[in-house]
Amino acid sequence: MNWLLVVAGAVVGAPLRFLTDRYVQSRYDAVFPWGTFLVNAAGSLILGLVAGAAAAGAASSHVQLLLGTGLCGALTTYSTFSYETLRLVADGARGYAVANAVASVAACLAAAFAGAAAAQALWG
Repeated sequence: MNWLLVVAGAVVGAPLRFLTDRYVQSRYDAVFPWGTFLVNAAGSLILGLVAGAAAAGAASSHVQLLLGTGLCGALTTYSTFSYETLRLVADGARGYAVANAVASVAACLAAAFAGAAAAQALWG
């Protein structure tokens, strides 16, 4: 049963990542990888909320598997973040590469903390 929950979450998360990235990149023709930045921050927010809810006893292990492992695991993408950062360096956009690395880590941590704080406020 557990693996089905992970698969169900991933079935939503993976296409959502792909479609969000394509949509954002088509709207904002920029060197900076805004699509990946957005899905990683959104996934971090959701995961912080799920983790906070679980810590407060408001989210079951099934919810954690469905949303945390499945949805967020497929929605967020560290490998694409790494690849895009390396691509920026290879393309000579070192400033964008540094900005991507620093801003992504900072935004994702802030989003995770914000999600956990929201969970604490709701269920703490």
